[in-house]
Amino acid sequence: MFFNFKKKIKLIDSIPQGYTDIHCHVIPGIDDGAKNFDDSATLLTEMRNMGFSTIIGTPHTLPGVWNNTTKSITTAHQALENEHKALCNSVSLRVASEYLLDSSYFDTVPADSLLTLKGQYLLIEMSYLNPPLSLQDLLFAIQMKGFVPILAHPERYLYYHQDKKQYQMLKDSGCYFQLNLLSTVGYYGKSVANAAEYLLKQGMIDYTGSDIHHMRHVKAFHSYLQIKSVAALEKAIEANQFFS
Repeated sequence: MFFNFKKKIKLIDSIPQGYTDIHCHVIPGIDDGAKNFDDSATLLTEMRNMGFSTIIGTPHTLPGVWNNTTKSITTAHQALENEHKALCNSVSLRVASEYLLDSSYFDTVPADSLLTLKGQYLLIEMSYLNPPLSLQDLLFAIQMKGFVPILAHPERYLYYHQDKKQYQMLKDSGCYFQLNLLSTVGYYGKSVANAAEYLLKQGMIDYTGSDIHHMRHVKAFHSYLQIKSVAALEKAIEANQFFS
């Protein structure tokens, strides 16, 4: 897919038919995403219309806030499929989870109870306030359990914007990076868009995700890209096919 850099590009125009989304919140009623079956159906329909063909719902697992388990997630997924079977089949809906990096959680939960994106690829996130204590030790412990950590939206952690060497530390610690597509249109602010540009330019972004929670996110896909590293973005988008 080639673009004229003198022409403004909408994010939706960079989404290929058959896109695999590895991060979104379309499973109803169990986190801050879709609230009910109707919300889920609306989001899934819009995502399908944008070219998404495989969608991995990743509800938050955040102890004390969203106490999700494999059972709660798979039960909600099955209920959604029962309610909208044809729609769910039309977009190949699967589930995993987005796990908050928390040593007290990962030290106690059985490794075989975690929902991965594929194989041992585990989607993780950090607090927006500050990184966890002993971050490198925690990442090492996760890998010792056999998992490959994929860090959700590294560009959104504001505490790294003025300390970009920490991104390389995370990469050196074995973390893969998943960029939020909406970061490229300035949805989360200019500073996040600038961080997205930096990570793309440095070749640090491995995969992408929509992180769609609601229709405002869907509508933002019609916004113009605010980044210049379009080729790097397209490469990361295409890499998602690994999870198909």
